[in-house]
Amino acid sequence: MKKFNVFVTRKIPEVGLDLLGKVCKLEIYPHNRSLTKKELLKLVHGRDGLITLLSDKIDSSVINGAGPQLKVISNYAAGFENIDVAEATKRKILVTNTPGILSKTTAELAWALLLAVARRIPQGDVFTRDGKFKGWDPLLFLGQDIYGKTLGIIGAGKIGTEFALLSKGYKMDVLYSSRHRNLTLEKELFAQKVTLDQLLRHSDVISLHVPLTKETFHLIGRKEFAKMKRSAIFINSSRGAVVEETALVEALKKNKIFGAGLDVYEKEPQLAPGLKNLSNVVLAPHTGSASQATREKMAILAAQNLRAGLRGERPQHLVNKGLIV
Repeated sequence: MKKFNVFVTRKIPEVGLDLLGKVCKLEIYPHNRSLTKKELLKLVHGRDGLITLLSDKIDSSVINGAGPQLKVISNYAAGFENIDVAEATKRKILVTNTPGILSKTTAELAWALLLAVARRIPQGDVFTRDGKFKGWDPLLFLGQDIYGKTLGIIGAGKIGTEFALLSKGYKMDVLYSSRHRNLTLEKELFAQKVTLDQLLRHSDVISLHVPLTKETFHLIGRKEFAKMKRSAIFINSSRGAVVEETALVEALKKNKIFGAGLDVYEKEPQLAPGLKNLSNVVLAPHTGSASQATREKMAILAAQNLRAGLRGERPQHLVNKGLIV
């Protein structure tokens, strides 16, 4: 029996590759970097299925360049804004993703950023390693308390909900801004649904959890930072382009807010000029889902989605749900 011809744009955990190897002829891009457009166009040609990453731009030229036999694009990510879903749908190509399983892990990373910013952990770490710590000092690295403060959640989907629920032990008042009511947060935390303007003005901690769409591009810019408290802590573990990064740099430089924790960047992996030189921002390299267990679950789900689609079955997580399989 002929095996399906599949290309994987970057090595993923072996558990996923092992699942695919039983039914597919695999080629895995061998370098630990994103493919160039030229490489991508060459390597997708003639494939029955693809496993792609969020960093791979799968536009109409790539989709059409693959050839008429392409059946499935399995994205190894919860998001899928890197794929031209409309073009794939027109070509009757299934697009899948890996939602849900990374929500708790990403929420934990966002909390790690929050606590690191609030208590100035990275600065203290460097200070201690450099041999500058000479003993307890009543004014050394004074930070912000989290307990009992007001938490603002922008985007109360799966990850936003998990992030908010982790605030229980801190007895925080929770505000959220979202298109729909979140009954879980209202029941568990007595959270209040408010406008974005109200959330920005009243929150001590503001955490972003929205997908990147035309509506959310630069959702947070100069006007929004100007509304925040000077003591506010801003966290972004969603998508970089939801924030106007130059405006964030300006707000941090002028101490319009206390600090920020970022896992994503507007022009990733590039940083806005001046961002890396600021001491009141904690920078992580897009590691929101980066636990061993979660990345393996993502690999398994991406492989299962791809196998189902190649066999003519309906994948568990189909993005273009209107397609008849």
